[in-house]
Amino acid sequence: MKNMKFNLATLLFIFIGVVIFLPVMGQPPVGPPPTSTPIDGGLSLVIAACAGYGAKKMNDRRKGK
Repeated sequence: MKNMKFNLATLLFIFIGVVIFLPVMGQPPVGPPPTSTPIDGGLSLVIAACAGYGAKKMNDRRKGK
């Protein structure tokens, strides 16, 4: 009997979740569609970090010789 109550509760929980969240996920996006992806912010930080790391490695090699 306990297993049946668990299955009923699980099915009820899943059903309520589908009924509530499925219509929410089906809504169209608000606003105009994006035309391009901005990559400047993160990409410039990665390039700066790579340049700094490369400069440090070159400096360490010069000091080692």
